[in-house]
Amino acid sequence: MLTCFIRYQLDPFQREAFQIYAENWGRVIPRCGGHLLGYFLPHEGTNDIAWGLIGFDSLAAYERYRARLRDDAEGRANFAFAQAKRFILREERSFLDTVASTFCQPPQQAA
Repeated sequence: MLTCFIRYQLDPFQREAFQIYAENWGRVIPRCGGHLLGYFLPHEGTNDIAWGLIGFDSLAAYERYRARLRDDAEGRANFAFAQAKRFILREERSFLDTVASTFCQPPQQAA
């Protein structure tokens, strides 16, 4: 699995607007072919950094997803919402390979 890590720098006074934006992607991303691993808002410490993680089988699958996203009315509306409200100050994407044997390991009970 390939994971797209999206790092957002936010206007810290518009955290609620970003939460709405992230919740909207919760419907759009899976519909367009992405495996939504989650969006993460700042809680403690740095108050202007958020993350979105989306999994794909390959870079080609990501490209197909991006094409579907451009055609998705709700996706376009969500991009327009972010542009109008200006709560995202900067966005960076990194693509990482998953080390399968370490992915989603649950905690173990102490003996």
